[in-house]
Amino acid sequence: MDTTDRQIRFDGEGVCNHCKDYAVVQARQIQSPEAVREEFDELVRKIKQEGEAKEHDCIIGLSGGVDSTYLAYILVKEYGLRPLGIHLDNGWDSKLAVKNIHNVVARLDIDLYTYVIDWEEFKDIQIAYFKASVLDIEAITDHAILAVLYQMAHVNDLKYILSGANKRTERILPKSWAFNKNDLKNLKGIHKEFGTEALKTFPQMGFKKLLHYKKRQKIRMLAPLDYLRYEKNEAKKIITRELKWEDYGGKHHESVFTRFYQGYILPRKFNIDKRKAHLSSLINCGQMTRAEALDELKNSTYPVELQRQDYDYVIKKLGFSKEEFEKIMNLPVKSHFDYPTDIWSKIDRKCISPTSLLRRLIVRHRY
Repeated sequence: MDTTDRQIRFDGEGVCNHCKDYAVVQARQIQSPEAVREEFDELVRKIKQEGEAKEHDCIIGLSGGVDSTYLAYILVKEYGLRPLGIHLDNGWDSKLAVKNIHNVVARLDIDLYTYVIDWEEFKDIQIAYFKASVLDIEAITDHAILAVLYQMAHVNDLKYILSGANKRTERILPKSWAFNKNDLKNLKGIHKEFGTEALKTFPQMGFKKLLHYKKRQKIRMLAPLDYLRYEKNEAKKIITRELKWEDYGGKHHESVFTRFYQGYILPRKFNIDKRKAHLSSLINCGQMTRAEALDELKNSTYPVELQRQDYDYVIKKLGFSKEEFEKIMNLPVKSHFDYPTDIWSKIDRKCISPTSLLRRLIVRHRY
C-alpha cells in the first residue's frame, strides 16, 4: 500500500494502519484456531437443525469466482449442507464464468436460482454512474446482489446466507476506494439526475429493509471462510481438480465489466490499483511475500490486448461512442457525497451538529 490511498498512515517504522488493523482482526483466528473452528461447527449444526424439514438449509451466492466456488465445495463435501445457490446475472458474465458455475452446481448437485436483471434498467443506472463521475460504479451490482440474497432467503424461509467474502484474503481495502453498497438513496439520487429509464424491477435494499430482514426476519449473513483455514492457491488446486474450475487470471475477473473497471477505469481515472490492496492482504496472511507482490505490480493490471478488446466491447454494450466515453473518462472526479446519501440522513436524524468532528471527518475523507 502507498499514498494512492489518501488516508493511509505510517508509524515511525514504516508500518501502515492497514497492516495494524489486519493484525488486530486476525489475532483471535491465529491465537485460538480450535475455538474458532468449534464455533463454526456449532453454527453448522444449528443450520442443519433449523433446515432439517426444508428442501435447503441455507443460501449461498455463486459468482463463479474462487472464493464462492471453494466455499460451495467445502459446505457440501465436508459439512453436508444443502445450499440453494443464487447467481445474479447483470449482463456482464464472461463465458468462462457461466461454464464454471455450471460445473459447480452440476458436480455438487446444488439447485441454482439465477436472477437476471432487466438489462435496459441496469444499463441506464451504469450510464448514470458514469455521467455522475463517481468512483464506485460497481456498487450497483453489489447492491442488487445483497437485495436478491436476502429476498431469496425470505421467500424460501431460510435464515442463513453464507458468503465467500473473507477477512483473510480481502481485509485490506481503503475506505476511499469504495462506497457503501447499500446506500439506496445515493443510487436513486444519481439515477434521478442522470438516468432516463424508470426503475421498475431493479432489486433494491436500503438500510431500513436490511434492518427488517436482520432484526424482524432473523436472517443472518455469515462468512464461513473466516472460520476455516483458507489458502487461496490451495483452494484453486482443489476446485480445479474436483470441479473442473478454470482460473480467470485476476480477482473478480469472472465479470467482463468488473475486469475492465478494476483494471482500466480505476487506474486511469481514479489513480487506484486495487491489486495493491488484494496483494497486501495476501502478504499479511502469509500467502505471498512482499517481493513477489512488488514483482506482480510491475506487470500491467491485465493483458493490454484484452484491455483493448474490453474497451471496445464495454463502450459498445453501453451504447457510447468512443468520443462520448473519452469525454466521460476526462470529467472531473466527483464524490458520492455530492449526491443524496443515506449517510447524511443518518447523521441528521441523530442531530449531529454541522460543526461536529464526525461531520468534518466525513467531509474531509470524501469518496
